[in-house]
Amino acid sequence: MLVRSFQLSDYVSVTELFKHVLSEACYEETMEAFARQLSWDSELVLVATQNEQIVGVIVGTIDNHNGYFYRIAVSTEYQRRGFGKALIESMRQRFVQRKVRKIMITVDVHNEMVIPVYESAGYQAADFSRSSHRLSIVNG
Repeated sequence: MLVRSFQLSDYVSVTELFKHVLSEACYEETMEAFARQLSWDSELVLVATQNEQIVGVIVGTIDNHNGYFYRIAVSTEYQRRGFGKALIESMRQRFVQRKVRKIMITVDVHNEMVIPVYESAGYQAADFSRSSHRLSIVNG
């Protein structure tokens, strides 16, 4: 397993992964935010690979000096194998390098089911952001 920064050549594989793993409504919203994040700061988009195949992706963003995990997706056949935790830890390290004030997990109707992944990575209820404040990558 390798976790690395997103590269432009990853675009098709990542969009296919999102399309395969996310619901249609979640996919549409995620693709808009994904495009904005790539244009603002592509270093906060990470991919996990296995045998040079992209099997996971995480999108983070920094908003008001806070780091936010926005969306995580791992191919169904690679779930429960540590890829999600590796992506979360790698993004956490990026946030720490950027000296964010606080690291939060954005929770919306599309990602309630992945809360246990973040909890198993050590995050607690206080780290989940369910506020009405929408991230700039979602607001546009």
